[in-house]
Amino acid sequence: MDPLSPFFDRFALSARVFYSGRLCGTSGPHDSQTFGHLHVLRRGALKITQPNGRTLKISEPSVLFYPRPRPHRFHTDEKRGAELVCAQIEFGTGMLNPLVTALPELMIVPLAEVKELDATVQLLFAEAFGNRAGRQTAVDRLAEYFLVLLLRTAIQSNLVESGALAGLADPRLSKAIRWLHAQPERAFTLEQLARAAGMSRARFALHFRKTVGVTPFDYLSSWRVGLAQTLLRQRRPLKIVAPAVGYSGSPALTRAFYQHVGMSPTEWLKQQRETVPRAD
Repeated sequence: MDPLSPFFDRFALSARVFYSGRLCGTSGPHDSQTFGHLHVLRRGALKITQPNGRTLKISEPSVLFYPRPRPHRFHTDEKRGAELVCAQIEFGTGMLNPLVTALPELMIVPLAEVKELDATVQLLFAEAFGNRAGRQTAVDRLAEYFLVLLLRTAIQSNLVESGALAGLADPRLSKAIRWLHAQPERAFTLEQLARAAGMSRARFALHFRKTVGVTPFDYLSSWRVGLAQTLLRQRRPLKIVAPAVGYSGSPALTRAFYQHVGMSPTEWLKQQRETVPRAD
């Protein structure tokens, strides 16, 4: 089974390119309560300022991926500038998506280290810097494709040291995680998961926690609640959603919701409907 497909099947990925060009000076604030951000720097240098006062300097062509909402602002040399494509990313933001929640707040990948992205970078910039018919749709889809390739490369090249991607990059853990993804309604045992990974129960439990950052059953619980959020947003009744994601009934799912989200499914749905996306 494709290790990334369950995430894309369950959590809709969408991108909206909102800036492309040569940035000179200071950008507006990239601040959103609902979107992550993907920035591709092709030429020039950037200084990034963030609310915590931390400043980062990027001096080579790079990908900057904020998987979750995180305010930031760019500063460039006013004469030399920097060539950028910037997109808003919605990928289960505001939901318990184990892939997104386990990623670092900012993922920086020099393009020289990921040659697999070269062709897509060229296509992305050709469309973004052009003015042909269907440009916005083309660059949005290319940004989505670019992100898929970035996550694929992160697994293949072990670019992330912990979390879901690190687990999927591990040949043994990947077998167990894919099983969890495929059958979330199943009542798994530690012995079954360890056997799928070809390990003893003790070694599997230790290796899983060390690599992914949580226990196998904490990961499964997060995955189930994330799936429940997707189904609830599709207006599925709670009593139908609960058994579909592995809970005996609505009370059990509600308890898991409180544990992971801090509110009931009803409260979370109300919050989601009241949240109005803000453009950059």
